[in-house]
Amino acid sequence: MIRSASKAAFVRRQKLIPEVQAADLVSSEAGVRAQALKNDGSLVKDFLIVLGQNAIHVCNAPSPAATSSLEIGKAIAAEITE
Repeated sequence: MIRSASKAAFVRRQKLIPEVQAADLVSSEAGVRAQALKNDGSLVKDFLIVLGQNAIHVCNAPSPAATSSLEIGKAIAAEITE
């Protein structure tokens, strides 16, 4: 939570773009997160797991993804064994 309130703390802890400095950041309201869409344009509101020929793709992982990761893993493992 400290990284949300402190630009300096965010810059110290983030690793993706080392060149980012606190002066590069501007305060803003909460943003919009990406979410998968179905072919008809409606939102995918749950996990979307697509089986490929040699791969399993998790195409949508809404907000509870971190807390549901073990269940997602079980669902993927079940697909592999079938």
